[in-house]
Amino acid sequence: MTKLIHQMIRVFEPNASIIFYAKAFGMRESHRLDFPGFALIYLREPESGFEIELTWNKDRVEPYAHGSAYGHIAFATTELESCRAALSALGAEPGEIKTLSAPNGTARFFFVSDPDGYKIEVLERSGHYV
Repeated sequence: MTKLIHQMIRVFEPNASIIFYAKAFGMRESHRLDFPGFALIYLREPESGFEIELTWNKDRVEPYAHGSAYGHIAFATTELESCRAALSALGAEPGEIKTLSAPNGTARFFFVSDPDGYKIEVLERSGHYV
């Protein structure tokens, strides 16, 4: 049996990402591997245990360009409106709440970007995402 454990993203300024994910989603640094040229910083989401691995290449002089293959990561919340308001208060500029309906369910969500421009979907807990 396998277990999903983390997603890696490259970051330009790790402290900005650490602060963002802590304030926006309650993630905390679980451990760090510091090497001469790079560091791996793991942020854990407390409910699921899933981690985002921030890879910081210390000699990087420009922010990363995102390829067209990257989509997004997603968080679910029971308080969609207050989560969006909290992100706005952080200066994160979340998008408007949208609703998509299909014969087998409805989803309410919005998107926001982290300090490196990675897209994050925030979904209301319902249906498939309870």
